[in-house]
Amino acid sequence: MEENGTYRWSAGNQTPPEQPHSPNFGKPDFGFKKVKKILGIAALAAVLVIGALTSFYTVDDKQQAVVTTFGKVTDVTDAGVHFRLPFGIQHVQKVNVNVFQKIELGYRTDEHTAEGYQVVEDESSMITGDYNIVNVEFFVEYKISDPVRYLYASNDPQLILRNLIQSQVRNVVGSTSVDAVLTDGKENVQMQVKELVSKILEEYDIGLTLMDVKIQDSEPPTQEVIEAFKAVETAKQKAETVVNDAKAYQNAKLPDAQSEADKLIQNGEYLKQKRVNEAAEQVAMFNAMYEEYARNPEITKSRMYYEAIRNILPDVKVFIDTGTSGGTQKLLPLDQFVQGGNDQ
Repeated sequence: MEENGTYRWSAGNQTPPEQPHSPNFGKPDFGFKKVKKILGIAALAAVLVIGALTSFYTVDDKQQAVVTTFGKVTDVTDAGVHFRLPFGIQHVQKVNVNVFQKIELGYRTDEHTAEGYQVVEDESSMITGDYNIVNVEFFVEYKISDPVRYLYASNDPQLILRNLIQSQVRNVVGSTSVDAVLTDGKENVQMQVKELVSKILEEYDIGLTLMDVKIQDSEPPTQEVIEAFKAVETAKQKAETVVNDAKAYQNAKLPDAQSEADKLIQNGEYLKQKRVNEAAEQVAMFNAMYEEYARNPEITKSRMYYEAIRNILPDVKVFIDTGTSGGTQKLLPLDQFVQGGNDQ
């Protein structure tokens, strides 16, 4: 301490202590470098935490993820947990590839309405091949087959698919009669639209695959025509019912008729074989008789004559004169003679 009341610090190059009258007297001095070091460590820690938190991503079983490095596609990953380079080096876009998605043409589902949907007349009204107007509503199912082509081959693949389907629907309906569109030609229309759209999608290669095309509803624009077509459809259903009933009756009666026919055929075969056997038996008897005749013709003639007389005149008694000296006579048939004798 100097004589004038001041202090002097002479400890080498060290910083002198603050004077009691200094505004920072009594406050700790960390120093600018120390503060800078702490801030740097904190910033580095924050960067590491953010990098660690953004280096992993999860893909569920319905998705595939397209990974880009500096804007270039470098990988496509499936379901699971995966690593990526943080800080914007790699970006990940998840695409629902295992999900059936839908397009509604001519109507929109609306749960707030009584019918559950709203008609879009600009999409549903079409002209048929015989210059009639019909309202046709289509339900379309599709899925994403290639996530990379889906994301980068076109600006709006869903809009392209919608416009393509609507164009081909009008093309097919425009070449089909109104009766076919409203009644029994719906399946053919659906099949043609699906084939045409699928072929064009292969050419466009926008990463979409058409799964199904169905006519949700088709009807004429006026109520009178609607009622007429309903009557036609009812008549067709009744005709199908009558045909089905006739086929059921046929199926019920046919086995019985077939059984009866088989029985008659078997009976006829039995009678046929019986007649054949009888004929064979008569032939055998005739041959045997002929052999006996050939050996003794006179005796055979006499025997046949007497047998014929007995069969023709069963009540006549025949006396045979043998011409012997004793005058012996034979009475034929002997059984009648014996029977007559017993009666006496």
